[in-house]
Amino acid sequence: MGCASLIALAQTAMAQELETVMVTVDRRSENQQDVPVSTSTLAGERLDMIFQSGQDVKAIANHVPSLYAESSNGRVASSFYYIRGLGNADFDLAASQPVSIIMDGIVQENVVLKSQPLFDLQNIEIARGPQGTLFGRNTTAGIISFTTAKPTQDPSYYLIGSYGALDTANVEGAYGVGLTDTLSVRFSGLWQNRSDYIDNSFTGQKSALGGYEDRAGRVQLLWQPSDDFSALLNVHGRSFSGTAAIFRANIFTKGSNDLNANYVYNKVAFDGGANNPAAYNGVGGGLTLAWNVLPGVKLTSITGYETTHGYSRGDIDGGNMVSGPGFIPFPSDTKDGLDNLHQFTQEIHLASDDASSPLTWQVGGFYFSNDFDNSTDPGFVPKTTVHQGNVSFALFGQASYKLDAFTFTGGVRWTSDVKSMTAAGPLIFPTGKQPLVKLGGNFVSWDASVMYELMDSTNLYARAANGFRAPSIQGRNLAFGSGFSTARSENVLSYEAGIKSDLTDTLRVNLSGFQYYVHNMQFSAVGGAAVGNSIILLNARGGEAYGAEADVTWLPMNNLTVNLGASWTHTAIRDAGLRSGICAQCTVTDPVVGGFAQINNNPFPQAPDFLLSLTANYSYPLSGGDALFFNTSWWVQGYTNFFLYTSREFNANGNYQGDLKIGYTWPSGNYDLYAYAQNITDKANVQGAIDFNNLTGFVGDPSVFGIGLTIRH
Repeated sequence: MGCASLIALAQTAMAQELETVMVTVDRRSENQQDVPVSTSTLAGERLDMIFQSGQDVKAIANHVPSLYAESSNGRVASSFYYIRGLGNADFDLAASQPVSIIMDGIVQENVVLKSQPLFDLQNIEIARGPQGTLFGRNTTAGIISFTTAKPTQDPSYYLIGSYGALDTANVEGAYGVGLTDTLSVRFSGLWQNRSDYIDNSFTGQKSALGGYEDRAGRVQLLWQPSDDFSALLNVHGRSFSGTAAIFRANIFTKGSNDLNANYVYNKVAFDGGANNPAAYNGVGGGLTLAWNVLPGVKLTSITGYETTHGYSRGDIDGGNMVSGPGFIPFPSDTKDGLDNLHQFTQEIHLASDDASSPLTWQVGGFYFSNDFDNSTDPGFVPKTTVHQGNVSFALFGQASYKLDAFTFTGGVRWTSDVKSMTAAGPLIFPTGKQPLVKLGGNFVSWDASVMYELMDSTNLYARAANGFRAPSIQGRNLAFGSGFSTARSENVLSYEAGIKSDLTDTLRVNLSGFQYYVHNMQFSAVGGAAVGNSIILLNARGGEAYGAEADVTWLPMNNLTVNLGASWTHTAIRDAGLRSGICAQCTVTDPVVGGFAQINNNPFPQAPDFLLSLTANYSYPLSGGDALFFNTSWWVQGYTNFFLYTSREFNANGNYQGDLKIGYTWPSGNYDLYAYAQNITDKANVQGAIDFNNLTGFVGDPSVFGIGLTIRH
């Protein structure tokens, strides 16, 4: 993530002006203010703060409008993202997600791949709404794109090291240099560590769980023999070991969603789960080739390969039947594993590359394949393993034409997507590997937009688009003897309009409003007393959402940058006949018929009704060319329902977090020494629940205070 973005401001008395933010949501570098899509970016000091105490990838949530994340799988599969309320609460390692994660142009499809640690980043881009006519996989919710820093000819390096409470250590660094006139290299790496800090009172073990060690590295080689050709090779890897998600029994009192005295941040009472271990290892690579094949025409090829394997285990009931805490009717100890995951992607696109032309266009194709073994060991019988595969390919095209103050854009994409599953396990009859199910879907998606240049610094835009998510297959229930489930393809039709305006040289205000309807919406009925520690896929006839977003950057005075974000989202399930299994001990507030809740008009699971965020970065220049800096970041999350049904217990309302960073920058600008606080108020934020056994929940990290040093050149 690199250097602090305010150092230059600390060393100059010149008037501060807004920087131009470039994004690549249309596969070309463009001014964010000229793109007819609701977008946000994270870069520089804002990113440094988010990850200053070794946070995982879901930490970016809540820091930009309409972006949320949660996970019941801890750090190894934590990328359960939601954009504008649309996501998937399915905790299985084979889960399909409507939010697409892209790393350096390569799709990361599996939830484990989506959870790779972030380091040495150039920026993060969030594009809201369906992205169905360009690169990557067709998606109904939106895209989160991570772009790493690239090799350059000029020598450069940085090193960030921090240490804090709970033995939390975070070390990140990179070094780049030109090897020849045409070849450059960049090495980057990350090491994150936290010691076990949670006691297991049932076994009497001190410091039994809660820690982790996450190591990752990347090497990039860039070859540029001419102005018309470049080749970028990326090889990366990750090794993780530590604690999986930590479930805590009966931390809610019946009839309330407030945490009770059973929640103690550094104590659990597990009789199973072996203290919830987890371990994952993976490697991958990418090759990006770019040719200027004709004047004003560029051909780009992006090839990617990923492989990973690992497991996690958990005491799912969160306690024990002897001392609880509270009443626990039966034990639940489950181990999940992912083996032999292989993902291959190939994208080719041909695009115009003449900025002076009123017409820009691009056409291309995309191929995706993956296969993996996903195992579930419920503890009471040997494990069941399902083998799943997915092959998808697409053809797409898009064109934009600028006519006076108007820019018109349209695109179309054809997608074919096929998934299959076989399985073997003791509860599958007859035993042995059985061909169970194969599903496929084809879809033509499109988008159309118009942008109007109201004045030099203000653009109005409107966009209509649709997107597609292929059928889903869920085999987790096979391990519990209750078969598998499937869900048909879903598609979304979305409308949005907005204004992007640099009102002054120091104030940027971007506003958008949206409405979408999802046909055959895929839901995951997670848990419930009727299905236990399992998942059932459902299709609702529809799901509807509408809302608004505001993204503001303000420079009220020299050396001070303020970012404000706000979003409000209303979501509703639209299916009068749809029912869901309910909890074992909670207080359901929906009509219940035959033990199932009627969920029509309920909000989508894990869809906050509002999100607010604020960051402020201030640098105070000193007389010797050195500076003091003060950075803070805060977010607030509105009402969030955890499951398809509604209850008094299983929701959050009013989660918030504040972070702080204070430090000193040397006169050379090459060194920063700082102190930090993550979750400065020590707010215990409930992120989700386990509902089939008792009133179990899982909670975010406690506060961490520490110190750090940054060295850069």
